[in-house]
Amino acid sequence: MSNTSLSPRAQRLRDAGHKLTNARLTVLGVVERGGGHLTSTEILNRVNAVDARIGRASVFRALDLLTRLSIIRPTYIDSSITPTYVLLPDGHHHHVICTHCNRVIEFEDCGLSKLAADLERRLHVQLSGHLLEFYGLCDRCSAQERSAFN
Repeated sequence: MSNTSLSPRAQRLRDAGHKLTNARLTVLGVVERGGGHLTSTEILNRVNAVDARIGRASVFRALDLLTRLSIIRPTYIDSSITPTYVLLPDGHHHHVICTHCNRVIEFEDCGLSKLAADLERRLHVQLSGHLLEFYGLCDRCSAQERSAFN
């Protein structure tokens, strides 16, 4: 596979010194096409639909590697034991999760670049990304709640 046909995330995988195996590229492709909010079960099912030869262990090893490289992050929506994997564009991802309907509302600028730079300086670390989650009621659920009390 030539460098020009690689997605930026696949290129990051290669640049970090990892082989671009069929399992890794398939898992990455499934997550990218899935909009970046997929449970491990959904990922397993979609990978199986693409290539049934890729086993569960290979999928979970690929998810672990993509997590360590800050390409994806597991998050726990609705206190679920099963994580939902989210893509980290440019190493970060931000969203609000409705605690009533589980709606995920993404937003771009978290305003944390100054904090991240300060943490790197103070703690002598090199950050590779972050995941910011807020929890509360979305506009639809809060409107329903207000109308229920009126």
